Amino acid sequence: MSEEARLRWRCRRGMRELDQLLGWYLDARYGSADDAQKAAFSTLLEQQDPDLWIWLSGRDAPPEPRWKRIVDEIRTRDRV
Repeated sequence: MSEEARLRWRCRRGMRELDQLLGWYLDARYGSADDAQKAAFSTLLEQQDPDLWIWLSGRDAPPEPRWKRIVDEIRTRDRV
């Protein structure tokens, strides 16, 4: 299984909104991300769904600075 296929599986969260947001990043941004951003996305996917939803819905910022860029890109995806 390729790394992208593993990540796609990990993007499936059981909450449609999270699935769509994380899947969007994988499809639209992951391929052109540098190695540090790819690693950050992988560790972001290790977080709990409630935390991801709070960050991606804009109710709070992620505690890890390396996740902030990813979260910001996902949150502003319609404006980019």
